[in-house]
Amino acid sequence: MKKNALSVTREDDFSGWYQQVISEADLAEESGVRGCMIMRPWGYGIWERVQYLMDQRIKETGHENCYFPLFIPLSYFAKEAEHVDGFAKEMAVVTHHRLMKDGDNLVVDPDAKLEEPLVVRPTSETVIGTAFARWVQSWRDLPVMINQWANVVRWEMRTRMFLRTSEFLWQEGHTAHASQEEAMEETLNILELYRSFSEDVLAMPVIAGEKPENERFPGADATYSIEAMMQDGKALQAGTSHFLGQTFSKAQNIRFQDKEGEFQFAYTTSWGTSTRLIGGVIMTHGDDDGMRVPPLIAPHQIVIVPMLRDKPEDEAVLEYCQALHKQLVQSWAFDEKIRVKLDKSAAKASNKRWSWVKKGAPIILEVGPRDIAENNVAMIRRDALYKENGKIDMHFIGKSQFAEQAAMILEEIQSTLHAEATARLNANLTRGVTEFSEVESFYKSNGKYPGWLEVQWCKASGEELDQIEGRLKKLKLTFRNVPEAADPVDGNCIFTGRPAVERILIGKAY
Repeated sequence: MKKNALSVTREDDFSGWYQQVISEADLAEESGVRGCMIMRPWGYGIWERVQYLMDQRIKETGHENCYFPLFIPLSYFAKEAEHVDGFAKEMAVVTHHRLMKDGDNLVVDPDAKLEEPLVVRPTSETVIGTAFARWVQSWRDLPVMINQWANVVRWEMRTRMFLRTSEFLWQEGHTAHASQEEAMEETLNILELYRSFSEDVLAMPVIAGEKPENERFPGADATYSIEAMMQDGKALQAGTSHFLGQTFSKAQNIRFQDKEGEFQFAYTTSWGTSTRLIGGVIMTHGDDDGMRVPPLIAPHQIVIVPMLRDKPEDEAVLEYCQALHKQLVQSWAFDEKIRVKLDKSAAKASNKRWSWVKKGAPIILEVGPRDIAENNVAMIRRDALYKENGKIDMHFIGKSQFAEQAAMILEEIQSTLHAEATARLNANLTRGVTEFSEVESFYKSNGKYPGWLEVQWCKASGEELDQIEGRLKKLKLTFRNVPEAADPVDGNCIFTGRPAVERILIGKAY
């Protein structure tokens, strides 16, 4: 009977398992500030890969990177009431600029009060919109298409590492366009960029679609999202793209002179993803032995572990491993050089193996004196750690043969992780519910992993939508999005009984 590397299983305590993966995989740790985390090298290395690969895609679509300040004058937010209302309870505000000594203590200097409070960036629509108003004068100045990689602060009530932290890292794109059609096209193009990135790079299947009115970004005319299903059946909003219409341009006077000489307000968009993606990868691919990192975002795709025993043959083992490392770093996979680490740390070989298992390195190679004698390596694939009998599935393969096949194996692992997650999503997405009473029974009788429902509805709005939302909240459910690829409607709304106009996903969410 196999013994897992973690003491908490997904089945027994999914939340506790998630926290243990983060700790045992050396992804992050508490910082001493509520809701703020220290990202350790393995966790930050994954984020660097996400950032690098997404940044390439963003630039390929014509966007340029820039940077805006962390501090935003409060007056900038006051221009857009709905936007402020949406973030007011989460804003961190700086009111003083100096400390002073009071006996043995440091206190805020009352004489150092700022003339205007500064908001610590929760998102940048207001400060970027103010800049757009300066930059855009003529139709020739459009479109403006920028992106920034930054940190933001939202003072969350309940925090969880990677999923909901007071400070997190993200990218936020902002664009301004001459026409509504062009801005909407941008919004949907970014939605597709996020969808394909999640599927192809993170191996995390998602459903893309439009959010209902009550789930829109504050101030937006329309919000679109990608929704990923975690192993506990809950939804994770993994990325959003917002069509802002002219809301922010009118509030911030982003206007231009068109070809006929008339002044028009620009149409704007904003969109973003964050370190929340790492939380999604953990809960999509992790198992009871820890993390399983898709090869495309693994800081080290192959880890070589010399089986050293403080014996004379250790030198030969190291030389063999160094030669293998040199050979592998010249190999290519996914149109990049393969990332290989030779772990020469002083830890016991068995401890090193399990350390990399818990971190989720895609391929772990163990090399000892017997492997040298046979010109082999012992390979562990992290996507398929065990045999049917519960023992570690160790593949003994010739060194040269492995070097030739390494790229193919990494691509197989990437594909396998995506296929597993896709099968789980499909198996836990239920259709055919026609009455709200069925929703209640479904979520009350299906245990820990009920998944999502795709139901037909009438696209309610206003007070009626608020009432429907209240009914869902009693079951701890929310609307997720209206899937782009949903089947046509063929019945009535499960909430009102009126003819349905579209299908929408509902489920429990992070």
